Amino acid sequence: MDSLSALYQQHLSTLQTRAQQVLARFKLDAMLIHSGELLTVFLDDHDYPFKVNPQFKAWLPVTSVPNCWLWVDGVNKPKLWFYSPVDYWHNVEPLPQSFWTEHIDIVALKNADDIGQLLPQDRQNVAYIGPVAERAASLCIKASAINPQGVIDFLHYHRSYKTDYELYCMREAQKTAVIGHRAAKEAFLSGMSEFDINIAYLAATGHRDIDVPYGNIVALNEHAAVLHYTKLDYQPPAQLRSFLLDAGTEYNGYAADLTRSYAAEAGSDYATLIQDMNEEELALIATLKAGVRYTDYHQQMHQRLAKLLLKHQLVKGLSEEAMVAENITGPFMPHGVGHPLGLQVHDVAGFMQDDSGTHLAAPQQYPFLRCTRILEPRMVVTIEPGIYFIESLLAPWREGKYSQHFDWSRIEALKPYGGIRIEDNVIIREQGVENMTRDLKLA
Repeated sequence: MDSLSALYQQHLSTLQTRAQQVLARFKLDAMLIHSGELLTVFLDDHDYPFKVNPQFKAWLPVTSVPNCWLWVDGVNKPKLWFYSPVDYWHNVEPLPQSFWTEHIDIVALKNADDIGQLLPQDRQNVAYIGPVAERAASLCIKASAINPQGVIDFLHYHRSYKTDYELYCMREAQKTAVIGHRAAKEAFLSGMSEFDINIAYLAATGHRDIDVPYGNIVALNEHAAVLHYTKLDYQPPAQLRSFLLDAGTEYNGYAADLTRSYAAEAGSDYATLIQDMNEEELALIATLKAGVRYTDYHQQMHQRLAKLLLKHQLVKGLSEEAMVAENITGPFMPHGVGHPLGLQVHDVAGFMQDDSGTHLAAPQQYPFLRCTRILEPRMVVTIEPGIYFIESLLAPWREGKYSQHFDWSRIEALKPYGGIRIEDNVIIREQGVENMTRDLKLA
């Protein structure tokens, strides 16, 4: 606990320095950062699951309590108004006492509407950072200071560089996610349904469906070809062929995002394709280094995918270079090779080239790539190549000029397996990388 407190203290010092810089740049006195509010379902009397403002949980690990407020001026100890009402209908979080609380000035907020009386009265030069603009306006925050774009851009950009505390939290999230993945694999091998595999994952990780950082993708057979499949069939298929699990966990608000693919039958063409994709994913990660633009690795993965397609005779009679140039690899891997990771699964600032928000879009050929940054130390990214057999993407190629180069019978034979995706979470270092996922021996 003491070491975690020390890591948090260093983290807070870094955030205070960033706050000083952004407040000076935009001539502001302070930032008022809001955890958020409950959102009531339209024409109903209950609320949606609460999701905290990520810029709030960047400062402290309060991830499930609405109506909290943090006052930051970059110099004085940050002040937290922590919502702790008298309420016998719902669970109420007590005032926190943890590794981080000695570093924050904490005041109980018994009534959410009392915040206007408790905040410093002079709020004319304060930026509101949060999801409820109407609440900010009611607190006499100027319209131009409600989520000002320049401030948001600065904060987002610098979130890409993780502190030691953040890296510690992300490693802890990895540990829990790996436990879940192992439990889900066992459930798959025992013949369970998607629904029951998901239950096994949640039970092993100690998460609920509303606690995981994104909806778990638990896909058997052809469902693995639906990139964001979340339906969860209650019955196992008559013939079990394949399993794709894309699922993560959170620790103190920081996400893990892991994917593995498995074959029901060892030694099948599909199992061999998984093995070869795994080798290419690891080989790509071995080339990662600071100073290289992320888009270069996406391009490299398409070259590796071309090699796989040729090796497995899914495409014939073309060079790897021609396949990439003509985007023949595109329908087999329609998504990006990965994305930034942190407080959000698809973490912010993937396209920002500086802390003024200069934007560099994804290449036209690969519009779904989520990062164009030059990799730098302390960034965390996912590497998640895939190969899928999706009819809507393959259909245009059946009649095109390259149709004869596709082995359509082999492709048809693999369509019932859906596809393959393998995803690791990687820290960029001064020299080389740290693969948090493989360090935990998740095969």
